[in-house]
Amino acid sequence: MLTGMSASVTAEDGAVYAQCRAAYLAVFRSSLTSITSKQQLCRVLQEAGRNPSRASLNKYWTPGTSKLNFDDFCEVFKREKKIEEVELMRAFKKMDVHGAGYITHTELQRVLSNGGEKMTVEELNAVFSLPDINKDGKLDYAEFCRLFVLTTERCQKAASERLEADAKLKRQNFGSQSYSPPKSAESSAGAVTHPAEPKKDSRSSSRPSSARSRRSSLNSVTVTSSSLKIDKVTEPPGLQDWHHSSMRGCFFLEDDGSISSLQYQLHLPQTTSVYLTIQPLNLSHRHDKPSSWMAVDTSLFVMSAGEKKEDATLMGFTESKVKEKYVWKGELNSGTYHLLPFTSGCRLKKQREEGLGNKPVDLVNRSDMGELDLTKELREVLSDIFDVIDLDENGLLSLEEYNFFELRTSGEQCDRDAWAVCKENFDMRKNQLTRQGFMELHLMEATEKDGDPADLWVTLEAMGYNRMLELDKACPFQINVYCEDTQVSIQPLSLDSGPKLLNKAVQKSITVKTGAKALRGHDNVFVYTYRGEQRISSLIANKTNQKVTVHVNNEQSRNCCSSRGMTVFAVEVPARTKLVCQHVLPISDKHDWTYSCVESALPST
Repeated sequence: MLTGMSASVTAEDGAVYAQCRAAYLAVFRSSLTSITSKQQLCRVLQEAGRNPSRASLNKYWTPGTSKLNFDDFCEVFKREKKIEEVELMRAFKKMDVHGAGYITHTELQRVLSNGGEKMTVEELNAVFSLPDINKDGKLDYAEFCRLFVLTTERCQKAASERLEADAKLKRQNFGSQSYSPPKSAESSAGAVTHPAEPKKDSRSSSRPSSARSRRSSLNSVTVTSSSLKIDKVTEPPGLQDWHHSSMRGCFFLEDDGSISSLQYQLHLPQTTSVYLTIQPLNLSHRHDKPSSWMAVDTSLFVMSAGEKKEDATLMGFTESKVKEKYVWKGELNSGTYHLLPFTSGCRLKKQREEGLGNKPVDLVNRSDMGELDLTKELREVLSDIFDVIDLDENGLLSLEEYNFFELRTSGEQCDRDAWAVCKENFDMRKNQLTRQGFMELHLMEATEKDGDPADLWVTLEAMGYNRMLELDKACPFQINVYCEDTQVSIQPLSLDSGPKLLNKAVQKSITVKTGAKALRGHDNVFVYTYRGEQRISSLIANKTNQKVTVHVNNEQSRNCCSSRGMTVFAVEVPARTKLVCQHVLPISDKHDWTYSCVESALPST
């Protein structure tokens, strides 16, 4: 049953991918070209059979947007609903108060010029200049709706037909093979092979037999979870007697799809055996219902802290899983190290916004005496936020911990003078903010706005909560460090080069654990595939002096989810660069999973 569900999802994703590609390549000559304006985004959506409103376009293209790539467009396409004829008819019938079956020029102009999205005079005249509009200044809206939907469908169909007719675009779209949905009868463990590739790898064959094969290179890997040979890390005996320190943190899903978190510095005064763990932090107060993010994968990379950032060396990372904890055990010399939390993005990712019509949870209420107070629901969430930003778990917020929260929610910091003012107004102990003081601070914020919750929502959304007060864009975590022979010190820090350092660690963890496999016909383009106990990651190394575009196809994988969010996609690897291609996790940990990927080098344009 799981396999059937996986195949269905794959077919749906493939159809969306094909539709998006056709629309994108109707406007641009390459899917690697970025959308650089709101007008371009609108045009590509229209080619895909969508008719976005100005409000929708403004939601997707904010003042801070400079460009959107093909993957971004696919996400926009999924969110933008197709307009149905029945919906249009319903809207026009509301305007046709007499039920006459038509709307006069004057009536339509009044509605469209004053309410909702105001149309310009030119746009109105364009509507009434259509040949199917009656010459008496009346709009036969039933005919208009029929033509509108028909035109939308024709645009979509024309884009697909242009792609099919243009061999060069079609090759760019799907490598040198055309798209076909996965066959349910195919063995889930079978590797996908190129139609033109020889069945046997013969070194005596100097080149593939067809020109079609010469244009595309393939690399295929098939792995089942049962075949993964990973040395299990066991908990050291007598761990309760080791020196111990812990630290909390949180992964945040940003608007652009990237994931950020604090990083940490570990100081060891002498050489010692070390046991590290990282796990999602359960904030639920019910044992039978753990927090929704507990299935998010977590990992911790240990990098030596060299004098320069580029001197940092990967010392190890948490590969093994013991219950809900991801663990690493090894020996570290005296010195300073960076602890870099990581999650793949397979499970912490943008969700479809299905609850947009629901009424937001109330944050503030008034007593019978007219006094403002925070609702019970908000107090519970603020208490959870307090637990997350209480990094050292001492039940109090230091100025440093509070400033990490302030930077996240407002982009500003509280200086010592402002902290002294807080001490005068809110409950503090040992010059640190208590949980009660944290509540008082937010109540004051609501009171200053006379109950307007706008600023409170800014804080909550920055911390990963939606309007139903569900934490769906963040994953709190906890790190534990045990040292056998020495005291251990951990400090949170925010590195400007944090993402670069983490990317370097992830790349090194892939290349150091596996050999390189060259793409056929490309002696200087290599694919590394790391196969871990809980995660498979691939990296493409381009050692040539020109960019390489690689088409990636996961259609034959089973019970797998990719960090890319799609089963078929393309990546561009600049000259002399390494690029993480994707991370793959099982959808369900309780079932076997099969990873089967085909990487094909697309012809240069």
